[in-house]
Amino acid sequence: MTPLAYYGPGILIAYATFILATISPGPALLSTMGTAMGSGRKAGVALGLGVVCGSFTWGMLAALGLSSVLASWPGALDIIRIAGCLYLLFLAFKAFRSATSRHDPLAPAPAKGISGPGGHFLRGWGIHLTNPKAILAWIAIISLGLKPGAPVWVVAILLGGTMAFAILFYTSAAIAFSTPVMVRLYSRAQRGINAVLGLFFVFAAIRLVIG
Repeated sequence: MTPLAYYGPGILIAYATFILATISPGPALLSTMGTAMGSGRKAGVALGLGVVCGSFTWGMLAALGLSSVLASWPGALDIIRIAGCLYLLFLAFKAFRSATSRHDPLAPAPAKGISGPGGHFLRGWGIHLTNPKAILAWIAIISLGLKPGAPVWVVAILLGGTMAFAILFYTSAAIAFSTPVMVRLYSRAQRGINAVLGLFFVFAAIRLVIG
Protein backbone atom coordinates (compact mmCIF):
# COMPACT_ATOMS: atom_id res chain seq x y z
CA MET A 1 0.00 0.00 0.00
CA THR A 2 1.34 3.39 -0.99
CA PRO A 3 1.66 6.16 1.63
CA LEU A 4 -1.05 8.20 -0.12
CA ALA A 5 -3.46 5.27 -0.09
CA TYR A 6 -2.70 4.70 3.59
CA TYR A 7 -3.14 8.30 4.76
CA GLY A 8 -5.57 9.45 2.05
CA PRO A 9 -8.88 8.28 3.60
CA GLY A 10 -8.13 10.00 6.90
CA ILE A 11 -7.19 13.23 5.11
CA LEU A 12 -10.45 13.18 3.12
CA ILE A 13 -12.53 12.63 6.27
CA ALA A 14 -10.66 15.48 7.95
CA TYR A 15 -11.36 17.72 4.92
CA ALA A 16 -15.08 16.90 5.09
CA THR A 17 -15.19 17.66 8.80
CA PHE A 18 -13.46 21.00 8.28
CA ILE A 19 -15.76 22.02 5.41
CA LEU A 20 -18.90 21.27 7.42
CA ALA A 21 -17.55 23.17 10.41
CA THR A 22 -16.60 26.14 8.23
CA ILE A 23 -19.90 26.55 6.37
CA SER A 24 -21.96 26.20 9.54
CA PRO A 25 -23.28 29.63 10.66
CA GLY A 26 -21.24 31.00 13.54
CA PRO A 27 -19.59 34.19 14.83
CA ALA A 28 -16.81 34.06 12.21
CA LEU A 29 -19.09 33.73 9.18
CA LEU A 30 -21.75 36.17 10.43
CA SER A 31 -19.08 38.74 11.30
CA THR A 32 -17.53 38.40 7.85
CA MET A 33 -20.87 38.94 6.13
CA GLY A 34 -21.86 41.81 8.40
CA THR A 35 -18.50 43.56 7.98
CA ALA A 36 -18.60 43.17 4.18
CA MET A 37 -22.09 44.68 4.04
CA GLY A 38 -21.45 47.43 6.53
CA SER A 39 -17.84 48.40 5.84
CA GLY A 40 -17.18 47.19 2.31
CA ARG A 41 -15.46 44.40 0.43
CA LYS A 42 -11.90 45.10 1.59
CA ALA A 43 -12.93 45.14 5.24
CA GLY A 44 -14.93 41.93 4.82
CA VAL A 45 -12.11 40.16 3.02
CA ALA A 46 -9.60 41.37 5.63
CA LEU A 47 -11.77 40.08 8.47
CA GLY A 48 -12.32 36.79 6.66
CA LEU A 49 -8.58 36.35 6.15
CA GLY A 50 -8.10 37.08 9.86
CA VAL A 51 -10.51 34.23 10.60
CA VAL A 52 -8.48 31.99 8.31
CA CYS A 53 -5.30 33.00 10.13
CA GLY A 54 -6.93 32.15 13.45
CA SER A 55 -8.02 28.81 12.07
CA PHE A 56 -4.50 28.11 10.82
CA THR A 57 -3.12 29.01 14.24
CA TRP A 58 -5.34 26.45 15.96
CA GLY A 59 -4.57 23.92 13.24
CA MET A 60 -0.85 24.28 13.82
CA LEU A 61 -1.25 24.06 17.59
CA ALA A 62 -3.45 20.99 17.26
CA ALA A 63 -0.93 19.37 14.94
CA LEU A 64 1.84 20.16 17.42
CA GLY A 65 0.02 18.46 20.27
CA LEU A 66 -2.68 20.77 21.64
CA SER A 67 -4.85 17.79 22.43
CA SER A 68 -2.25 16.43 24.86
CA VAL A 69 -1.99 19.84 26.54
CA LEU A 70 -5.73 20.05 27.10
CA ALA A 71 -5.79 16.46 28.30
CA SER A 72 -3.11 17.17 30.92
CA TRP A 73 -4.46 20.61 31.90
CA PRO A 74 -8.27 20.78 31.62
CA GLY A 75 -8.24 24.28 33.12
CA ALA A 76 -6.76 25.65 29.88
CA LEU A 77 -10.07 25.15 28.08
CA ASP A 78 -11.94 26.98 30.86
CA ILE A 79 -9.64 30.00 30.50
CA ILE A 80 -10.16 30.04 26.74
CA ARG A 81 -13.92 29.59 27.24
CA ILE A 82 -14.09 32.66 29.52
CA ALA A 83 -12.05 34.75 27.08
CA GLY A 84 -14.29 33.70 24.22
CA CYS A 85 -17.43 34.52 26.19
CA LEU A 86 -16.19 38.03 27.02
CA TYR A 87 -15.21 38.67 23.41
CA LEU A 88 -18.60 37.52 22.13
CA LEU A 89 -20.35 39.81 24.61
CA PHE A 90 -18.17 42.68 23.36
CA LEU A 91 -19.23 41.92 19.79
CA ALA A 92 -22.87 41.79 20.94
CA PHE A 93 -22.52 45.22 22.56
CA LYS A 94 -21.14 46.71 19.35
CA ALA A 95 -23.90 45.09 17.27
CA PHE A 96 -26.66 46.39 19.55
CA ARG A 97 -25.08 49.84 19.56
CA SER A 98 -25.11 49.86 15.75
CA ALA A 99 -28.72 48.65 15.74
CA THR A 100 -29.82 51.60 17.88
CA SER A 101 -27.59 54.21 16.23
CA ARG A 102 -28.99 56.77 13.80
CA HIS A 103 -25.71 56.82 11.91
CA ASP A 104 -25.70 55.09 8.54
CA PRO A 105 -22.93 52.43 8.79
CA LEU A 106 -22.33 52.72 5.04
CA ALA A 107 -21.55 56.42 5.21
CA PRO A 108 -17.93 57.55 5.73
CA ALA A 109 -17.11 58.08 9.39
CA PRO A 110 -14.01 59.05 11.34
CA ALA A 111 -11.91 56.01 12.12
CA LYS A 112 -12.08 54.99 15.73
CA GLY A 113 -11.59 51.65 17.35
CA ILE A 114 -11.30 49.10 14.57
CA SER A 115 -10.35 50.72 11.27
CA GLY A 116 -8.52 49.75 8.13
CA PRO A 117 -7.79 46.27 6.79
CA GLY A 118 -5.29 45.61 9.58
CA GLY A 119 -7.85 46.30 12.29
CA HIS A 120 -10.46 44.09 10.65
CA PHE A 121 -7.88 41.36 10.11
CA LEU A 122 -7.00 41.37 13.81
CA ARG A 123 -10.68 41.33 14.73
CA GLY A 124 -11.24 38.24 12.57
CA TRP A 125 -8.19 36.59 14.07
CA GLY A 126 -9.47 37.37 17.56
CA ILE A 127 -12.95 36.01 16.81
CA HIS A 128 -11.54 32.62 15.81
CA LEU A 129 -8.66 32.55 18.24
CA THR A 130 -11.01 32.93 21.23
CA ASN A 131 -13.58 30.39 20.04
CA PRO A 132 -13.27 27.17 22.09
CA LYS A 133 -15.35 25.30 19.53
CA ALA A 134 -12.65 26.02 16.93
CA ILE A 135 -10.11 24.35 19.21
CA LEU A 136 -12.25 21.26 19.68
CA ALA A 137 -13.02 21.11 15.96
CA TRP A 138 -9.32 21.21 15.09
CA ILE A 139 -8.48 18.54 17.65
CA ALA A 140 -11.06 16.32 15.94
CA ILE A 141 -9.79 17.23 12.47
CA ILE A 142 -6.17 16.51 13.34
CA SER A 143 -7.15 13.29 15.08
CA LEU A 144 -8.99 12.17 11.95
CA GLY A 145 -6.32 13.22 9.47
CA LEU A 146 -3.16 12.17 11.25
CA LYS A 147 -2.13 8.70 12.27
CA PRO A 148 0.66 7.96 14.74
CA GLY A 149 4.02 8.51 13.10
CA ALA A 150 2.58 10.40 10.12
CA PRO A 151 5.26 12.20 8.07
CA VAL A 152 5.43 15.97 7.75
CA TRP A 153 3.95 15.96 4.24
CA VAL A 154 0.65 14.64 5.63
CA VAL A 155 0.44 17.63 8.00
CA ALA A 156 1.28 19.96 5.09
CA ILE A 157 -1.46 18.48 2.88
CA LEU A 158 -3.98 18.56 5.71
CA LEU A 159 -3.32 22.18 6.70
CA GLY A 160 -2.75 23.37 3.14
CA GLY A 161 -6.00 21.92 1.81
CA THR A 162 -8.15 23.18 4.67
CA MET A 163 -6.65 26.66 4.55
CA ALA A 164 -7.10 26.85 0.76
CA PHE A 165 -10.80 26.09 1.20
CA ALA A 166 -11.12 28.57 4.08
CA ILE A 167 -9.52 31.37 2.05
CA LEU A 168 -11.80 30.67 -0.92
CA PHE A 169 -14.93 30.40 1.22
CA TYR A 170 -14.46 33.51 3.37
CA THR A 171 -13.24 35.62 0.47
CA SER A 172 -16.26 34.57 -1.61
CA ALA A 173 -18.62 35.32 1.29
CA ALA A 174 -17.12 38.79 1.75
CA ILE A 175 -17.33 39.58 -1.97
CA ALA A 176 -20.90 38.29 -2.27
CA PHE A 177 -22.13 40.32 0.69
CA SER A 178 -20.44 43.51 -0.49
CA THR A 179 -22.31 43.70 -3.81
CA PRO A 180 -24.56 46.70 -4.51
CA VAL A 181 -27.68 44.56 -4.14
CA MET A 182 -26.62 43.36 -0.71
CA VAL A 183 -25.57 46.87 0.29
CA ARG A 184 -29.01 48.24 -0.64
CA LEU A 185 -30.72 45.47 1.28
CA TYR A 186 -28.43 46.12 4.22
CA SER A 187 -29.17 49.85 4.14
CA ARG A 188 -32.85 49.08 4.54
CA ALA A 189 -32.48 46.34 7.13
CA GLN A 190 -29.19 47.09 8.91
CA ARG A 191 -30.83 47.74 12.29
CA GLY A 192 -32.59 44.40 12.22
CA ILE A 193 -29.48 42.60 10.97
CA ASN A 194 -27.32 44.12 13.71
CA ALA A 195 -29.96 43.25 16.30
CA VAL A 196 -29.98 39.63 15.09
CA LEU A 197 -26.17 39.56 15.15
CA GLY A 198 -26.21 40.92 18.70
CA LEU A 199 -28.72 38.30 19.83
CA PHE A 200 -26.65 35.57 18.19
CA PHE A 201 -23.46 36.71 19.90
CA VAL A 202 -25.25 36.77 23.26
CA PHE A 203 -26.65 33.29 22.58
CA ALA A 204 -23.19 32.02 21.62
CA ALA A 205 -21.70 33.53 24.78
CA ILE A 206 -24.35 31.82 26.92
CA ARG A 207 -23.69 28.51 25.17
CA LEU A 208 -19.99 28.86 26.01
CA VAL A 209 -20.83 29.42 29.67
CA ILE A 210 -23.22 26.50 30.04
CA GLY A 211 -21.04 24.24 27.88
